Amino acid sequence: MPITLDSRFARELPAAGLAWQPAAVRAPELVWFNAGLAKDLSLDAAALQSPEGVAVLAGNAVPAGAKPFAQAYAGHQFGNFSPQLGDGRALLLGEVVDAQGTHHDLALKGSGRTPFSRGGDGRAALGPMLREVLISEALHALGVPTTRSLAVVATGESVYREEALPGAVLSRIAASHLRVGTLQFFAARGQHEVLRAVADHAIARHAPQLGSEPEPYLGLLAHVVQAQAALLAQWMGYGFIHGVMNTDNMALSGQSIDFGPCAFMEAYSPRAVFSSIDSTGRYAYGNQPGIARWNLTRLAEALLPLIHEDDNEAIARATAVLDGFATTYEARWLAVMQAKLGLGAGVPAAEARALAEALLTLLQAHEVDFTLGFRLLSQAAGGEPGPWLALFASSTPDAQAWLARWHSQLPQAQGMDRANPIYIARNHQVERALAAAWRQGDLQPLHRLLQVLASPFEARSGDAEYALPAPREVAAGYRTFCGT
Repeated sequence: MPITLDSRFARELPAAGLAWQPAAVRAPELVWFNAGLAKDLSLDAAALQSPEGVAVLAGNAVPAGAKPFAQAYAGHQFGNFSPQLGDGRALLLGEVVDAQGTHHDLALKGSGRTPFSRGGDGRAALGPMLREVLISEALHALGVPTTRSLAVVATGESVYREEALPGAVLSRIAASHLRVGTLQFFAARGQHEVLRAVADHAIARHAPQLGSEPEPYLGLLAHVVQAQAALLAQWMGYGFIHGVMNTDNMALSGQSIDFGPCAFMEAYSPRAVFSSIDSTGRYAYGNQPGIARWNLTRLAEALLPLIHEDDNEAIARATAVLDGFATTYEARWLAVMQAKLGLGAGVPAAEARALAEALLTLLQAHEVDFTLGFRLLSQAAGGEPGPWLALFASSTPDAQAWLARWHSQLPQAQGMDRANPIYIARNHQVERALAAAWRQGDLQPLHRLLQVLASPFEARSGDAEYALPAPREVAAGYRTFCGT
């Protein structure tokens, strides 16, 4: 076989889901393959791109050591608790063990119905799977923790949403697929021994140092709180909107996961929403830190039986840990903003925060592109404020006043461009690449966009069009969809 997998999760946690087999597809054809990721994982890229390898990536063959497994989980979706969700169109094939001995989940998405499908067809369309490729690779290049896409295989079959669409299977690599909702599933059923086993597995995978601690489950909560605070600060620093921050879409690993109605914001607005299913703005850009805290509270509730046998004591201890989220997030966010503004360690934190908040207010008032509003500041720091001021059209007095205040703190242009990308996965470019791929079978725009996004901080004259926001008439009313 072209790949050998461990089945640690299925072996250690048989009660955490169901053994299941992927559904074979009619005519598997490799559409996209991540050779760089394969190399990082010590995988044989040539073997995985062979017909035998493609059969594995399509779900038509099960590799040695693999025991495909549909994981169970629950989740709060838009604030409403669903006691049973689970892998409705996904399967954990097993774990890749890299040269350092680290386990990485290899899962298929779009691999057919499972007992958790809830009436769905278990399949995926090519467009949404390629969107996951684009977004996950864009985040990775920015240095944001994220699951990765290993390959996309066309199935030669149609899936039916609002129209017939070409089908595909995505193979995803993750530190694990454990979610807040995984622990919620067993806590809601009072299955505390399984809950403990899953928590122990999470500790072994993501925080092994906690295994010898006197309060490992409280430590697990603290670990996830810290990881998510750091992740959210990065999302906010790059203008990323996940779009569907349900508890089943929050990974215990601290990685970004489950890319459906996600997008990078252009014109800055805390109220920015792109998801077609987020009619109330629950998961708007500016709400994301608060939603993360809300989700982590649900994690704490699930862990209470493991934290302490006395409910009141468990709540008190968990609350103390949760209270640390705001402090950690604020510190992480401020560090992100200081780097983006080129402010040195000598600038008082209060002034750095005030400058950052004043700039965001300015960007919102003038509907300035978030990415360029920060990127062009390095030129202003170097004595060329014109390109930055031009973002504000004719209404420049308030922009000039902010610029003077910022200059008084002696910002350093050196290093700013490493904190402020010039290329992000802009929505109109993403849509163009996806439409060409699934409507015309033309993958060149996709490959070109991925090439640009792989080096997001380095300006290149030949890539100038990728740095430009969408025309206002294109951006107005733009919506993304979950693909299910």
